[in-house]
Amino acid sequence: MKDKLKVLVTGCGGDIGQSIGKILKSKPELFTLVIGADLHQDHAGIFIFDKCYTVPRCNVDSYHLEVLTIIKQNDIDLVIPISEPELRHMEKQKYQDDFFGTPVIMANQRSLNIGFDKKLTSDFLAHHELPFPKTFCITDYDINNYPVLIKSRDGSGSKSIHVVNNNDEMTLYQKIFPNFIAQEFLNDEGGEFTCGLFRSTSGEVRDIIFKRKLIGGFSGFGSREEHPAISKLLHQLAVLLDLRGSINVQLRLVNNEPVIFEINPRFSSTVLFRHMMGFEDVIWSIQDKLEMSIDTYNINHSINKFYKGFSEYVN
Repeated sequence: MKDKLKVLVTGCGGDIGQSIGKILKSKPELFTLVIGADLHQDHAGIFIFDKCYTVPRCNVDSYHLEVLTIIKQNDIDLVIPISEPELRHMEKQKYQDDFFGTPVIMANQRSLNIGFDKKLTSDFLAHHELPFPKTFCITDYDINNYPVLIKSRDGSGSKSIHVVNNNDEMTLYQKIFPNFIAQEFLNDEGGEFTCGLFRSTSGEVRDIIFKRKLIGGFSGFGSREEHPAISKLLHQLAVLLDLRGSINVQLRLVNNEPVIFEINPRFSSTVLFRHMMGFEDVIWSIQDKLEMSIDTYNINHSINKFYKGFSEYVN
């Protein structure tokens, strides 16, 4: 095993990719080269990564060859795909373990399959009798119970979520978005939570829980919470998914009961905040993948809140 690793982060132009770049760059004792790749160069990643490359979309035939060329030219030891299209592509092409021999850092296939399909997520939770909002294919929704959420079955983020208030609106959305799902609306009086969940190959489970506020579709503010009921539910989920790696789980408290409404089988936008608080799931995932001993989970109790801000770069 090399003393120091060279890492390629794809999707380096987005906020998650840049956060992971900052994490890796903060560990020069572990990583000697941290490079990024994205669809273009007009992003702040060029100020974070040692090098940034331009690659085509993952559904373009030349994608594999161009990424492989970057790996070979830079003697890359690990690939960390960030964007959902790439993660889906890697899973579909059976690259979730390695990309032509280079180890890949991503969650296990079962977590990917279930998390990337919101209907499968709800069916999975129902099968295991875990709390979840009632979820239907939108074309099957015929319950006169509003408001109800409709969202993309395979998308993420708030841009593809709409609140439907009556039958007329539902009929319209059924025509416009026939492949969406309809999901029971959960009130947020008990708060909304975003949670980091890691499980090692040996079965050790670690979690971090944030009560958050959404600002512009992102977790703009959050406070770290100790919540035994949520933690218990997360640990159950990790075992049932046979989770290996790190994912993000979103839930709300309804009548003091945690209800999972989304599983994102990837690193999330809070990855840097939770790393700063001691939940170093990027590092743990790498160590576990390379069969190294995993660092101890030491919570930084001096930090309990995060605020999502912006940085300006000029060149």
